[in-house]
Amino acid sequence: MTTQRRAPSGQGPSRRPASSRARTTGSTRVQSRTRARPAPTRRTVNVGTGPAKRTAAPRPRALTGRATVLIVVFVALALAYTYPLRVYLAQESQIAQMEAGQAAQKKAIADKQQQLQKWQDPEYLRAQARERLNYVRPGDKTLVLLPGSGAAASTTGNQPAAAPDRWYDTLWNSVRAADAEQPN
Repeated sequence: MTTQRRAPSGQGPSRRPASSRARTTGSTRVQSRTRARPAPTRRTVNVGTGPAKRTAAPRPRALTGRATVLIVVFVALALAYTYPLRVYLAQESQIAQMEAGQAAQKKAIADKQQQLQKWQDPEYLRAQARERLNYVRPGDKTLVLLPGSGAAASTTGNQPAAAPDRWYDTLWNSVRAADAEQPN
């Protein structure tokens, strides 16, 4: 008994189209009296001798032409989108900086309005006049302490530091000292 070998894809033996010797005339089909022999690629296997040997199918190429074109298109798209993406990110950064600046300005405006409200209060005006301008209400006594006067200066006991020598005096003294030395 003989069996036909199947193709590696699992399909049955390949069929060839009818040979060129078959002719059609009118509505009837006339075939030549000689029949084509089966394709020489068919093999017969003896079933009784053991399992059939498999032939190695050719491996498909790792990178086909379509894959190469697809990769080139993806790389081109990636390169085309990098500049607009960089511009977009830079603009987002600028927007964030401007919003932060705007928030700081709003806070400064709120602080100035709060100060303005303080200055409209008559008690705050009087306190500021006393503190900054040394104004006194009638009947009040003031005590003004001058820095470095009287008891405060005598209790410290520190003498003022001597003024440092001028740089040119130091330089001239070092020249004199070097000139005065005697060689050994």
